[in-house]
Amino acid sequence: MTGTRKHTEVAVGILIREDDALLLSTRPEGKPYAGYWEFPGGKLEAGETVEEALRRELHEELGITIAGAAVWKVTEHDYPHALVRLHWCKVHRWSGDFEMREGQAMCWQQLPLDVTPVLPGALPVLAWLAQERGLVFEPPAA
Repeated sequence: MTGTRKHTEVAVGILIREDDALLLSTRPEGKPYAGYWEFPGGKLEAGETVEEALRRELHEELGITIAGAAVWKVTEHDYPHALVRLHWCKVHRWSGDFEMREGQAMCWQQLPLDVTPVLPGALPVLAWLAQERGLVFEPPAA
């Protein structure tokens, strides 16, 4: 029964460079969907706001400090391993050098993306970002 599943609250950072490129990284080995491309972020811990969680996660995963983050969109995705509520934050300013602290790969991408596979929960957000830029969204081939 799906009604008994509890949402996992997740803060997600859409890092956007001045040239509109988006930062994606791969899911680390040992995690569900390992090797899939995603926007960086992670679970909210007890008592954390979305911005606090995103600040902590991006520092832990990427070694950067974000200037600030406000929630842009909220989506839900039902993965086999978790029912997640994703709090999407656009981030335009950060400091520090990128370090892949979980052994993940990272790349800057313009839309449409060149990397696959992409985590299914990110597809609606990619569509909105494409729409904002006046582009037609075509989901990356799986």
